Amino acid sequence: MPYLPFHSLLYRYLFYGWLFFDASRGDVFARAAALRHNRAQARWLPTYMRRWLVLGSLLFIVAYFCELVLASPRLSAFFYVPSVLTMPMNLVTAVCWFGLVTGWGD
Repeated sequence: MPYLPFHSLLYRYLFYGWLFFDASRGDVFARAAALRHNRAQARWLPTYMRRWLVLGSLLFIVAYFCELVLASPRLSAFFYVPSVLTMPMNLVTAVCWFGLVTGWGD
């Protein structure tokens, strides 16, 4: 397996765009093949949703600790904001997963 730098591994661990092909380019057969590939890759999306859920929960716990124990509202806000931003990521991922699994939009 080829060596990947840490930042590429971290990107692939958190973001799933590299798993999918553009199904709007090419002729009819290329688009159909890309759609089949994307539907097969949809099985990984719940894994990414779990990763974002755990990351958001950990950030929330750290923010809660900073707020209560350290009594630092600015530091807690530094962790609260990214913890809240994990929710839209999970929502978008869930909609993508549902659309690919059910064939919604065909």
